[in-house]
Amino acid sequence: MASAAHKYSKLDIPEVLAVTFHPQPEPSEQSIPANAVDLTIPVADGVELGARFFMTDDPKAVNILFFHGNGEIVADYNDVGPMYNEQNINLLAVDYRGYGRSNGTPTISNMMTDAVTVLNETKKWLKAHNREGYLVVMGRSLGCVPALELAAEHAEDTAALIVESGFAETLPLLENLGIKTADLDLTESDCFYNVEKIRKITKPVLIIHAQKDSLIPLEQAMTLHAECEARAKEIQIVPGADHNNIFDIAGRIYFEVVKMFVNKIGMRKRPKKMGVR
Repeated sequence: MASAAHKYSKLDIPEVLAVTFHPQPEPSEQSIPANAVDLTIPVADGVELGARFFMTDDPKAVNILFFHGNGEIVADYNDVGPMYNEQNINLLAVDYRGYGRSNGTPTISNMMTDAVTVLNETKKWLKAHNREGYLVVMGRSLGCVPALELAAEHAEDTAALIVESGFAETLPLLENLGIKTADLDLTESDCFYNVEKIRKITKPVLIIHAQKDSLIPLEQAMTLHAECEARAKEIQIVPGADHNNIFDIAGRIYFEVVKMFVNKIGMRKRPKKMGVR
């Protein structure tokens, strides 16, 4: 496989990076929830990513490694993490370079290589703290890119994939963000390969999308679902919702849907009982 630096080099240009990343610092005065744990994950010389793990008391609870959208930071999930915990799910949220408590400068290439480091360090942390639950990878909006990468290329380390407000094709999104892709000589084959990645995924997949998403149209989610090769795949559409108000519209049902999905992972992994002859 080509290195990330080569594979995504045509996207690492100022015009694309300016609309892809919107880093912001974490508010210094903000407190964290009682069951949250802050970590720093080294990803390069002098570069560390901030992470916040919202943990339950159950050592067997499912763990969701979460990559957020491009205008968000981990601290934005301070109210959301405990809602996952109420469903007995751990939410392991990680920032990109330059976001929250992270240092460095975000690029497409380092987002992808950092994701692999984050996965490996998260596995080590879970093992060191005797956390035995399955590890599910999840991405929202831009976060679907590293999530799909990990689910496709590191299937042995992940039990399932959740995509929320994700996209199949990159060029329509860039055009929607004001980029004239033809002027930059960009083709879909220069981009994120999300369709190719989801075709490789055979473990359970849940896709959640807003019915009226004005940034990433619902058709993008439908394409991801149609192209996914997993036998256990499902799509949940949130009626009336747009890209940034899914939680507001869906409410607690959102977390209940995720809970039902992760519960099925354990059921699928159990060996079938032999019938009595």
